[in-house]
Amino acid sequence: MTDGLARWRQIRTALEQEIGAGTLLPGARLPSEAQLAARFAVNRHTVRRALEELSRAGLVRIAQGRGSFVAEDVLAYTVASRTRFSEWIQRHNKEPSGETLSLETLPAEPAVAAALQIAPGDAVVVMERLGRADGRPVSLGAHHFSAARFPQLLAHLQAGAGISAALAQAGVKDYVRQSTRVTAAMPSARESALLEIPRNAPLLVAEHINVDDRGAVVEFGLGRYPTPRVQIVFEP
Repeated sequence: MTDGLARWRQIRTALEQEIGAGTLLPGARLPSEAQLAARFAVNRHTVRRALEELSRAGLVRIAQGRGSFVAEDVLAYTVASRTRFSEWIQRHNKEPSGETLSLETLPAEPAVAAALQIAPGDAVVVMERLGRADGRPVSLGAHHFSAARFPQLLAHLQAGAGISAALAQAGVKDYVRQSTRVTAAMPSARESALLEIPRNAPLLVAEHINVDDRGAVVEFGLGRYPTPRVQIVFEP
């Protein structure tokens, strides 16, 4: 290290270069303070100062009690009249992918029934999907549809059609966002495991209603997004 430069600045510069070069990837956990102190032959206070400066610069995320992590790209999820997962991810020059975790018909819970304007206990088609951007989980969504209104929707989805394609087959050529309600919540053990985030990292929880061109409710959705990777932006 250069003697004329403060030791914490030397450590910050070295780690910044490793992050920029891709030696330390987004989301990767940095060595512990003790390990970094031994590597750079300094005390832990000096290491802590370097990490704090990297955190202020937005390059490192410090999780109390868990260590320090390379900051991840934050994807802006823009809520507009038409919001589609693949288009959202592609706008960030990333590859969208996902998997269906469950697809079944269930009785509507009161909140779901109210959103879909059906009676509690009426049958709803529920699809739960995990969405990824470049292989990293960014969303966990539950999509609800009235089984009475769309009697063939479950079969279309089971055959592999995406939601937009399945709805088109059911007669809904287009649908738009009517409302979105965003809250925050701590993840369950299952959500933490699926989204690959710690239990102390909050989720953004977005409840939305989509309607067709006549204003009739098509879908009630519940999306959960990891705050280290996603921010929600409302577009007029």
